Amino acid sequence: MKIVFVGTPEFSSVILEELIKNNLKPILVVTAPDKPVGRKQIMTSPAVKATAERYNIPCLQPESLDLPEFKLVLANSQPDLIALSAYGPPFLTSAILSLPSFGCLNAHPSLLPAYRGASPIPGAILANEKETGVTIIRLSEKIDQGDILAQERMTIAPADTTQTLGAKLARLGGQLLVKTILALVQGRIKPQPQPEKSPTPYCRQLKKEDGQIDWAKPADYLSRQVRAFDPWPGTHALWGKKVLKILQVRVTNEMPAPAKPGFVFLTKDRSLAVQTSQGSLVLESVQPEGKKAMAGSDFLRGHQDILGQILCSATLI
Repeated sequence: MKIVFVGTPEFSSVILEELIKNNLKPILVVTAPDKPVGRKQIMTSPAVKATAERYNIPCLQPESLDLPEFKLVLANSQPDLIALSAYGPPFLTSAILSLPSFGCLNAHPSLLPAYRGASPIPGAILANEKETGVTIIRLSEKIDQGDILAQERMTIAPADTTQTLGAKLARLGGQLLVKTILALVQGRIKPQPQPEKSPTPYCRQLKKEDGQIDWAKPADYLSRQVRAFDPWPGTHALWGKKVLKILQVRVTNEMPAPAKPGFVFLTKDRSLAVQTSQGSLVLESVQPEGKKAMAGSDFLRGHQDILGQILCSATLI
């Protein structure tokens, strides 16, 4: 079977590896262009490109899937199936969707029709869901609304972040995609149409400003926000004019009175904590602006002056 794989981040790379391990090595990989990363803006390849190169799979990095030259190369490859996961740019056009005989499949990390969109894993954690999963759909022109071919559930652990849960879902998604492709070829799949409406809001692409912490929200919610936005976009607050990244927290019922949300204090066990509208957050790991990540206790030793101050909620510029 001639498969073309389309994907970009580490999540997609894990799924690509699973295809290769199960004798479903793609004849072509399509991924996003290299982009500058970090303070030094070093040009960096997507994880999927690195995997493709490791297995000597030809790799295309078009600026747009609508480019005529890309469509020509794809058509000339005569794929039997296109598999897609976490690609990034707009979805495949109708001309591409109709190209492979077995269609275009997408491994989406949610229990569709719930959590359609670009950030389903953070969405599930933020909403305090107890389980999520992976859904394999046949792509349509409507985002994440194609017929369901297979679905498998997974429990969300209390300490799961988007990074840890994403790694588990990627492995599950790769295994489920392999099973689905084999069943599809054997004619053992009965596609199930999705309802038009989703029971959850659309999960848009997250932006850096989404990571700002609003201390007026309850500690339970903010704790989920920290986990949901790890690694991107992260969570942060302003201490004076400097950004303090909040990396790991735990909830405590201790609240100094009277005090405002954002007030920094020591708990009874002398842990660094910040009051919220309901409960407080113990800062277990933070990263001061321009410095490395450190334990909250280590940060406190060098910054006793933070006690009694108010951390602000402000958008990064």
